[in-house]
Amino acid sequence: MDVMGDKATLFESGRFVQPPGEEPTRDDVTDMGDAAEEVRLGLAAQSGDAEAASVLGAILLRRGDLDGAEPRLRAATAAGDRAAANNLGVLLHQRGYPEDAAGWWRIAAVAGSAAAAHALGRYHRERGDEPAAEYWLRQSAEQGHALGAYALADLLEHRGDVGAEHWMRAAAERGHREAAYRLARALDRTSGPEEGAGPDNAVTEAEQWYRQAAARGHRRAALHLGAILEKRGELKEAGRWYLTSAKDGEARAACALGFLLRDAGDTESAAVWWLRAAQDGDGNAANALGALHAERGETQTAERWYRAALDAGDDNGAYNLGLLCAEQGRTAQAEQWYRRAAYAGHREAANALAILLLQGSDTTGAEPWFSKAAEAGSVDAAFNLGILYAGRGTGPDAEMALRWYERAAAAGHTEAALQVGIARLREGDEQEAERHLRCAAGGGSAEAAYRLATLLDARRPPEPAHELGEIVHEKTECEEWYERAATQGHRRAQVRVGMLAAARGDVVEAARWYREAAEAGSRNGAFNLGLLLAREGSEPEAAVWWTRAADAGHGRAALRLALVYARRGELAEGQRWAHRAVALGPAEVAERAGRLRDALREELSA
Repeated sequence: MDVMGDKATLFESGRFVQPPGEEPTRDDVTDMGDAAEEVRLGLAAQSGDAEAASVLGAILLRRGDLDGAEPRLRAATAAGDRAAANNLGVLLHQRGYPEDAAGWWRIAAVAGSAAAAHALGRYHRERGDEPAAEYWLRQSAEQGHALGAYALADLLEHRGDVGAEHWMRAAAERGHREAAYRLARALDRTSGPEEGAGPDNAVTEAEQWYRQAAARGHRRAALHLGAILEKRGELKEAGRWYLTSAKDGEARAACALGFLLRDAGDTESAAVWWLRAAQDGDGNAANALGALHAERGETQTAERWYRAALDAGDDNGAYNLGLLCAEQGRTAQAEQWYRRAAYAGHREAANALAILLLQGSDTTGAEPWFSKAAEAGSVDAAFNLGILYAGRGTGPDAEMALRWYERAAAAGHTEAALQVGIARLREGDEQEAERHLRCAAGGGSAEAAYRLATLLDARRPPEPAHELGEIVHEKTECEEWYERAATQGHRRAQVRVGMLAAARGDVVEAARWYREAAEAGSRNGAFNLGLLLAREGSEPEAAVWWTRAADAGHGRAALRLALVYARRGELAEGQRWAHRAVALGPAEVAERAGRLRDALREELSA
């Protein structure tokens, strides 16, 4: 009977002491049966039954009764029982006699005991004799022993031998949970599927091994399985595995569970798990607690947790302390914390430090930190470098600005894509300009949507005019982009959407957009709204909007007001607005307003 295994297996009896006065339970009855079996084995062993002596010795060894087990195991070993020889080695190893143990393991291994071969292989590896270790571990693994296969895989992996994966897989297939976990991790590292690609075979297999290891109680496997499921959107099952792992003491799982609960709106439960993880030394959880208290305005508690994160080795703690100090106006302390995180390689801290220095007019000090952050992959820093170089003028600096803008745009930075689009428009490269403007507009930039619309607008052929009131429902792509910009509050886009609606004959829609632009401060919107109202016979209301436009510097609105007051007979007021129109321009407006002003002057002096 082969009982070689780890100490947890050997010592785990599963029996409990019965308190006095209680009736025996089913388990207790089983224990009584075991006791009777031990008596039977003892009698058989005394009569010379080697197998009974071996089994009884194994039972006593598992119980921890080394003194009782040793004579039985020695007797069975003397009779040629290989399991007894293996277990005698285990007993001697526990007593602190590894050399004697190895001797008995060798006897059992030569006799064909896979467990003894495994133990002997580990003995040789611990003493640095890797060739002997490999020999005996291979003997054990080839006999189907899971522990032997795992130990052989571990040895081969340490040496960089390609055969390691085969034996790790063999151990995993035989139920070794650590082997299953390590195999999954190896598959994870080597798969590297491209983002957006379909299910990858290696990833699928990795998940299967994580599941096997997690089902056998491997807490880190449960953590990784939860992460895979969370990424795939299967949040309920991910939460179950995180919970399993967290209850087994995995701080990272407790932290991940906290984020899952927070995203589900259960902040209080999230805080409980973050607290548990932070107390176990998880810096990420400490940062999450700090952020939670900062949101509540509890800055002192937030600072305490950020410091705890920093003490746990998480550089985000220093960065968050910098943010906290900056929000409170403690610039010197913010710079200190940003520097600490930046020197530790925190790219966003380097970017924040550069911004702080730039705000203090230290351009020379800011630039290298922007560069360091950008080279480390900070998209915001790359964009900020573009701004820095663009502010220095044309020539090489402009080229450098465009290079950094392009780098940030390639990483999905909306405003950087807009700047590249504008630069390409200046160069006349409409194709590249359109590509970048589409990216920026798709990312939510109202200015990019407007500029893209104007680019498309300039290409389309002229459409036949429509009478006001005659509505045409078809919209072009450029109008859709104008509308997207307009709905985001872009005033010029709002005016343009109003003009296009008016051209289609949709007076109500045109008035709505003109009014929205005018109320947001657009003088063109106010002027066009006035024109629309005047055509509809609402000249008094039109004059109100023209006045707003003229006060904002719109020359045509001033000329319209001069004509309105002249028709009303309010010549002095008409002359005043005509004089204002001359000053505002443009040239053709100034010329017409000048003639009107002179005529009104003559009329007034007559």
